[in-house]
Amino acid sequence: MSIFLILLAAGESKRLKSTEPKPYIKVNNRTLVEHNIEKIQNIKAIKKIVIVYNKKNGKKLKNLSIKNLIKVIGGKTRSQSTHLALKRIKNLKCSKVLIHDVARPNVSIKLINNVIHNLKFYNAVIPAIKVSDSIKLKNQTGSTYNIDRKNLLITQTPQGFRYKDIFKLHKKNKDINITDDASLFVNDKKKIHFIEGEKQNFKITNSQDLKLFKNSKQKTVNYGIGFDIHKLEKKRKLYLGGITIPYHLGLSGHSDGDSVLHALIDSLLGACKLKDIGTLFSDKNYKYKNIRSTKLLQNVVSLIKSKNYSINNIDINVIAQKPKIKKYKNKMIKVISKICKINPKQINIKGKTTEKLGIIGKEKALAAEVIASVIKYDE
Repeated sequence: MSIFLILLAAGESKRLKSTEPKPYIKVNNRTLVEHNIEKIQNIKAIKKIVIVYNKKNGKKLKNLSIKNLIKVIGGKTRSQSTHLALKRIKNLKCSKVLIHDVARPNVSIKLINNVIHNLKFYNAVIPAIKVSDSIKLKNQTGSTYNIDRKNLLITQTPQGFRYKDIFKLHKKNKDINITDDASLFVNDKKKIHFIEGEKQNFKITNSQDLKLFKNSKQKTVNYGIGFDIHKLEKKRKLYLGGITIPYHLGLSGHSDGDSVLHALIDSLLGACKLKDIGTLFSDKNYKYKNIRSTKLLQNVVSLIKSKNYSINNIDINVIAQKPKIKKYKNKMIKVISKICKINPKQINIKGKTTEKLGIIGKEKALAAEVIASVIKYDE
């Protein structure tokens, strides 16, 4: 089955009373959009992410360089926004769809995978938690009544559906204002399968919720160090940081000799405790002969994402007497950010010399050292 996830981020967040729209409020240096996407893109079963946004906030999504991302301008209501997203993917062979609110950035990968698993057996899968507090109903006249909480459920997102079913219901009810998509199934008297939700998957509505999210222990951060050095020699192209640099010498090596990407790969593998570049890509294996290191990095990024890690930041030192790399740094950052699927602002590159000391100072070699940090979210 081909699964898409719709991330609803078009609301105006009036209840939050913030000058910044809710999807773009930063918590721990990440917007709520980024917190959600960092988790979602780690799930292999999800083939495409559809983000629904408010037209006036389009520029805020400019730096989202995520593979298989579809952007859709939302409507005036939640229902209209979801309908527009479903309509946009009508011809993209989507069989199942998850619909998730950007205001729930603390959802776990485990819960998302549980929704996906249950979609194999049910047409509508809704995470929910039981009400534990006492409930009262106060009507417009001021009268108050006790409500039996025994059968009450608080529904959450992501909610999973067969694409054809939910699209048909939204098409039929696109002008009805709803608070979640399960409501359409309830109104149409269709069966829903409930699974256990998570208390941590609360919806951010006010400033207290933001504070709670900020303080929640939802992730661990690991660090890794990578170092690589190669000789400079004639009749080789100089590949560095994923780009070709005009120079009369290139770096020796079984692959393309890109010291920057090799050091980056080792730092990422180290942070994720996944051995080293030599173990994964042995120089005794002919299939890696003269291979571009960009392809090796792509493989490593896929590997660490399969282990539920997300790249947090990358700090690179390029150690060379010559060539000077200042004018190439932005190009390197652009290539690396695209492969690693992170914001270019999460990457820093510095050029260093050895003051003409040693093999590097004599312009016979070039080295790179990298420190990278990765995030692993609670599953």
